[in-house]
Order: sequence, then structure tokens, then C-alpha cells
Amino acid sequence: MAVQANQELESDVWYVDTGCSNHMCRSPFHSFIHSRLLVSVNLSLEKYRISNNKKTKLTRMVFGQVVIGPPGAGKTTYCNGMSQFLQLIGRKVAVINLDPANDSLPYECTINIEDLIKLSDVMSEHSLGPNGGLVYCMDYLEKNIDWLESKLKPLLKDHYLLFDFPGQVELFFLHSNAKKVIDKLVKKLNLRLTAVHLVDAHLCSDPGKYVSALILSLSTMLHLELPHINVLSKIDLIESYGKLAFNLEFYTDVEDLSYLQYHLDQDPHSAKYRKLTKELCEVIENYGLVNFTTLDIQEKESVGNLVKLIDKSNGYIFAGIEGSVVEFSKVAAAPVDWDYYRTAAVQEKYMKDDEIDFDD
Repeated sequence: MAVQANQELESDVWYVDTGCSNHMCRSPFHSFIHSRLLVSVNLSLEKYRISNNKKTKLTRMVFGQVVIGPPGAGKTTYCNGMSQFLQLIGRKVAVINLDPANDSLPYECTINIEDLIKLSDVMSEHSLGPNGGLVYCMDYLEKNIDWLESKLKPLLKDHYLLFDFPGQVELFFLHSNAKKVIDKLVKKLNLRLTAVHLVDAHLCSDPGKYVSALILSLSTMLHLELPHINVLSKIDLIESYGKLAFNLEFYTDVEDLSYLQYHLDQDPHSAKYRKLTKELCEVIENYGLVNFTTLDIQEKESVGNLVKLIDKSNGYIFAGIEGSVVEFSKVAAAPVDWDYYRTAAVQEKYMKDDEIDFDD
């Protein structure tokens, strides 16, 4: 309903209906327009200016990535390649190894959990296997979080952080220790972190394994409660274990999993659990949270496109912006224009087209 404030017509005023429809009563193309709500509250755009105090707080935010994923997904290689790329574009990077089982690091490690606790010592002292030992190490790290905080504080002024976590997937969707460690760091040190969940791209060649990867990704997203990006890593090897049943876009967008059912039925082992698989696929689709980007860590353009997406998810792209909330919203609403590189260009480069016999 259109109502005139103070029963006056002002040429440069928008009247906003505060009901459900949010109608604008004047043309949106007027210049030098101020906004006024019908509840007689004047909200000039100047009042949306970011104060100097808030700007200072924004610039003090520390950004980074929590790198997770199953064993063999390429987490350590990712941290090595990502740190090199970020340094090339001018960022000071600190890689924090929180995997006590990772005793061969290809990157320069700024902080290493082995200075606090070693998996081999835990296994021998407490008669634990590798999985139980890793759970113990994460629990020990949580109880000694002050050690990690003291190591991180000197880096907060000007470093971008990469956390290399263990590959035991139970830590990120079943146990709470890793989540508690991340939550404490976020709250106490004002960190802005994005979870980068790596999944080996070759799993797409097996429908059953692909569904398992989707369930793992969804469970991890819901458990960690962080800005989250799922990545099909090693995309250059995507067809090394067999040809995909569908185009790459089917696997990245995760839109209609019912098409997988036929291919699952061809496998005697998968056909046995047909009903269970169908229910799991419906759960994934009902949540509508999971999709994937692609990554070839050895290709600069691929890494750069992923960095753009990560920067938007954790807010890094806003750190250098000075001005009004309007300017922030322009950046936030801007599309990430690399969808072609996420699917079509990747498929063209790394996947073989079906050969057509024109003699038939």
C-alpha cells in the first residue's frame, strides 16, 4: 500500500512499502535518492557508512582455510601448491600442520603439531591403532589449545593461514574434537575460515563411491558449520579409473541423482542396497547443499579460480573495501564468472569425447 509520508510529495524520495512485497513507489533511476521507510524512520545512505572503528576491526580479521578430506585426496599437495600460489600473488602465508601422522611435509611448515604430540608416541604408549591414535591427538590438542593459540598470535597481523588437518573422516562428521578446536580458534582469534573439502575426482567413475562422497560431504558441512567448498581434486586424472557415465556438470551440480540408479543397478553389490541408496540420494537432494568445484593443483588458472571462490566465502574480498554498505553489497551480489572453467573447459581439457563413427 502506497502512503505519503507527512502528506508531502518529494521528488527525490523513495517510499518503501514495508509489507511482504517491498514495492518501490518511485522510479529506481533517479539520481541522488535517499531512502525513507513508511514508519517515519529516515535511513539515509550516509548512515550506512562504515565507521573507522569497524574498518579497523575488519582489517584485523585473519583469513584462512581449513583443508580436510579423506586419505589420498591430496590435502598436503594442495597446501603446498596453494601456499606457493598465494605467495606469488602477494600474500604472506603460514601453513599449520595439524596432522600428527604426516611426517613428510613438502611445504615449509610454520607450526607443526608434532612439536606438541606425536602419533607414533601415542600409539606405542597407549596401545592404539592409527585411527584411535589420531582421535587421541585431536583430543589432546583441544585440551592444549593454548599452545596452538600462542603459536598463532604472532602470525595474526599479516598472514593468511592454511590448516592441514588429518585425513581421518570421522574427525569431521562424527567426533567433536576437531570442530571444537576450530570453533575456539575462530572465536578467540577472530579468524575467518573456509572449509575446503577435497574429494578425489576419480570417485565419479563409480556411482556407488560417488554417492558415498556426497554423503560424506553433506555430513561434514552440517557438522563443521563453516563456509564450505567441496572440491573435486586431481581433476586431470578424472577418467584414469574409467569413463564417466554423464557429463562433468552432472557430478559438480548434483541436481538429479535418480539418473544414477540405472548404473547402480548394473553392479550386483550396489543393486543389493538399491532401496538404501535411493533414500540416501533423496536426503542429499532434499538438503540441496552439496555441489563441487574442480581443481588441478598444477594449473595456475584452476587454482586462481578456486581462490576467488574461497575469498568470497570467507569474506577476504571485502577486507580492502572502504565505503558504504552499498559498495559491500555490490561485491557480495556480483557473480563469480568462472562457471565455464568449472565444468565445460575442464571437461574439454581432461575428458575424452565419445568417438562418432560417421560410416554407420
